[in-house]
Amino acid sequence: MTAGGPLDTLTLSAEFDRLVEFGRRFPHPAGGAAWLDDRGAPDLSRPVHTWITARMAHVYSIAHLLGIEGAGELADRALAGVSGPLRDVQAGGWYSSVLDGESPDEKSCYAHAFVVLAAASGSVAGRPGADQLLTQALQEWQERFWDAGSSMFVDRWDRSYRTLDPYRGVNGNMHAVEALLAAGDVTASIELHLHALAIAERVVENAGRQGWRIPEQFDAHWQPQLEHNRDRPDDAFQPYGATVGHAYEWARLLLHLHASLPSPPAWLVEAAIALFDRGVSDGWATDGQPGFVYTTDWNGQPVVRDRMHWVAAEALAAGSALHRHTGDARYGNLCQLWWSYIETYLIDREAGSWHHQLNADNRPIATVWPGKPDLYHAVQATLIPRLPLAPSLASAVAAGQLDASAQS
Repeated sequence: MTAGGPLDTLTLSAEFDRLVEFGRRFPHPAGGAAWLDDRGAPDLSRPVHTWITARMAHVYSIAHLLGIEGAGELADRALAGVSGPLRDVQAGGWYSSVLDGESPDEKSCYAHAFVVLAAASGSVAGRPGADQLLTQALQEWQERFWDAGSSMFVDRWDRSYRTLDPYRGVNGNMHAVEALLAAGDVTASIELHLHALAIAERVVENAGRQGWRIPEQFDAHWQPQLEHNRDRPDDAFQPYGATVGHAYEWARLLLHLHASLPSPPAWLVEAAIALFDRGVSDGWATDGQPGFVYTTDWNGQPVVRDRMHWVAAEALAAGSALHRHTGDARYGNLCQLWWSYIETYLIDREAGSWHHQLNADNRPIATVWPGKPDLYHAVQATLIPRLPLAPSLASAVAAGQLDASAQS
């Protein structure tokens, strides 16, 4: 334990370095970031995804700020993919993915939110063209996806922006909050932070009505669709029921939002604690095995018992954020327990990175997440316990705040 928190900063720093080294082969020959296999080699049979490419730009921009050799050039390769093959120069915006020059007929809020995050981090890191990309991405994202009437982002358009899908989702809005906070820090725009607050308020209201299990699937009128994808419960982006990892992710984001606002409402912290506690009671070792179940039904019973690496990463990040805000040792103790789980089951010391999916017996499987596509969740789990709650990650690292409290 260090003065700065419940986790050893040297251990987290070493794991950050190891993850960044694993991902170095991500550049795809066609531009953007390739999906990485179990050993970090590009899987060229898979599309180049905008969200993966943007996440890699974000990660390597931060790595550059931390002095990692060659990280800036890798961030530039990812940003060039965002500005190049993944960009729709005719209709505007960004394709969700590209394979052999072809893209699906959709544009998603999820992908655009990560473009904004990548541009914000790239701008902080001083990467060429990132400032212009951020201005462009913010403008198009807000013009096409922001729905002022609901104070939420819509989810998907067709490629030409002629047809809006009736589905509404919270996953894209969750990453929108992260992107708005990062972009707001870079542009000094309180309006972006207030948009994030409006999204959070609506999500928290809906979660409170469901015992702090977050409804994520909605129709065009923002009516919850609680039975959505019951026949595909382990969907990677729209699973049935409540997603345990998102309870943790939202808890952390609410604390970041609270720390970033000049006069934050008290409900942000109250909701963060309630969501975190729901994640613990529903998700952690509830089936008799260590680890976090992926999803539960609306009564908290496990539905998909597979263990996804990102859920553990977000639990660790949320626990460290609550420990930082409250000083309560309970959160620190949980973080130590969960880091032990991560080291025992998820970190792959032989091939690198973290296993992205385990079965209920904590053995690696690949039914939902084959390979080790990107670094985003694991890398952030090594950084968030070492940073203040505001500003956002790249801005805080650039300001020299990594491990600052541990050194005081």
